[in-house]
Amino acid sequence: MKGKWAEGMPPRNFSWVIRDRLAVCERPGGYGASHRKVRRQEEVVWVKAQGFTLVVSVLASPHNLHVYEAAGLPCRHVPLGSGDDPAAVLSLLYADLQAVLAAGDRVLVHDDDVGDRLQGVMAGYLLHTGMVPHEPRAIAAVEHLLHRQLGPAGRRLVTVAGGLAPQP
Repeated sequence: MKGKWAEGMPPRNFSWVIRDRLAVCERPGGYGASHRKVRRQEEVVWVKAQGFTLVVSVLASPHNLHVYEAAGLPCRHVPLGSGDDPAAVLSLLYADLQAVLAAGDRVLVHDDDVGDRLQGVMAGYLLHTGMVPHEPRAIAAVEHLLHRQLGPAGRRLVTVAGGLAPQP
C-alpha cells in the first residue's frame, strides 16, 4: 500500500474512553448488510498503525477474530450476548481490562455498533474501577465522550457493574 491509504482509516464511531489507553468503535468493517471486507482491512491497518496492542470484542459471535489474528493483532473475545449473565461477563472483562491497561497496553473494545451495550460496558468500567465514583456521573461521562444518550439496556449494565466486587 502506498500514499494515504498505507495508514488505513479509522473505524466508524471511534472514541477514546481513556485518552491514548482505552477506546471503543463499531466492529471494523461495519456490521450486517453494511459490512465490507475492504473497509475492514483498511480499519485493521489503521488500528495497528495507531499502536493498539489488543482488540477486545464483546460481540456474541466470533466475527472478525480470524482477521485480527491473521494481521498479527492480539485479540480477545468476551461475548456479552442477550442470554449471558452480565455480572459474570463484566467481572471477567473488567479484570482483564485492568490487567492489560496496567501492563501498558493500548486497548480497543468493539461491539457491532457503539450502542447501549458497549456504552453501558464502558460506563460500568469507569464506575467499577473507581475512576468515576457514582453511577450517574459514569453515565454522564460516557454520554459526553461518545456523544450519545445511554438507554435503559446500557443503564442496567452500569447498575450491574456497580454491584460487582471492587477491583484491587
